[in-house]
Amino acid sequence: MKVNVIGLGYIGLPTALMLASHDVKVIGTDCNEELVATLNAGKTTFNENGLDGLFAVAQEKGITFTTGYEAADMYIISVPTPYDKDSKKIDPSYVVAAVGATLDVCPEGAILVIESTVSPGTMDKFVRPAVVARGLEIGKDIHLVHAPERIIPGNMVNELLHNNRTIGADDPAIGETVKSIYASFCKGDIEVTDICTAEMTKVVENTFRDINIAFANELAKICRSDEMDVYEIIRIANKHPRVSILSPGPGVGGHCISVDPWFLVGDYPGLANIILAARKINDSMPDFVLERAHGIMEERGIGSPSKVGIYGLTYKEDVDDVRESPTLQMIESMERHLAGNACKVYDPWVERDIVPGQVHTMEEFLKDLEMVIVMVGHSELKDDPSILGDVVVLDTRNVCGTGDNIYKL
Repeated sequence: MKVNVIGLGYIGLPTALMLASHDVKVIGTDCNEELVATLNAGKTTFNENGLDGLFAVAQEKGITFTTGYEAADMYIISVPTPYDKDSKKIDPSYVVAAVGATLDVCPEGAILVIESTVSPGTMDKFVRPAVVARGLEIGKDIHLVHAPERIIPGNMVNELLHNNRTIGADDPAIGETVKSIYASFCKGDIEVTDICTAEMTKVVENTFRDINIAFANELAKICRSDEMDVYEIIRIANKHPRVSILSPGPGVGGHCISVDPWFLVGDYPGLANIILAARKINDSMPDFVLERAHGIMEERGIGSPSKVGIYGLTYKEDVDDVRESPTLQMIESMERHLAGNACKVYDPWVERDIVPGQVHTMEEFLKDLEMVIVMVGHSELKDDPSILGDVVVLDTRNVCGTGDNIYKL
């Protein structure tokens, strides 16, 4: 079977490489000419553990990259679904456009698999109408499938191999066909269900995680109000055999956990009450960090924000992905309250300039600083917290140990 993977970003590229490296004939398509040229030159386009090795194998197996759509038996669409922060909804236009371009070239009976993150109902509201508008019969001329991704930056290759997956299809036989393609590399369980269930399951998974994080973050706020050590309390509570509390942090980022729960809030107003409360708690954490930092500055006599640096721009450790990053949320809040960003910012994983005051070496970052807010627990810091020297540290990730100069959430 020939597969055309549409969209070669954080999800599409690893998926295309994994399929190709397991002897599936794959063509990768992306509208970004520079990205395609980079891939055709033998280079990957983002940092990810194991991706370069997977790329080398896929090249040996004959994967090709192009800006054009190709005739194929199956299409995997993994284009972006931008998120509107005001309406709390995704923009499905990229998916619909990709479906339209696919329909221009696909043979009769081709399978369209949507991997892009979508809100429940997107397939019925937007994808099916785009197919029907072409005069095509779903289930005969074209088959629709939703196979939501379940991987996280920093561990994509391993999770592609081992995570369980869900295949949502109108026709169980088509679902089994798609399952056989993913089973070429996936060692986890692959569940075949209907499309609506697959859509909802992905959102429910990420919402569950968001609620658990919110509990830890609210607990941190409660403990801070009475000067209690939230980490010690969680450590002891977790010794109970049926308790597993997560660690609090400066917020929730990424394109899934910080976004998907809003779909349920928007689609089920008045019903998704716990979900809404969790979202509000997690969205409030960057401002909570700012308040905590301000209190420490007063306590330590640090008078100017220019003496404070922010360590970490990505939404999680050891990746270069900054989507919905709590640091970016905090910087946006600082710009509103301080009429401009006065802090230096450093992240060893982010090479391009994306915020004011960004520097690219630890030496330059620490120069003239009296305080550092640690927003991301990158390995370089976890492995050697002493690289920050003797500055005052607000450690929002609990990675810097203890000391007279170390403050926690």
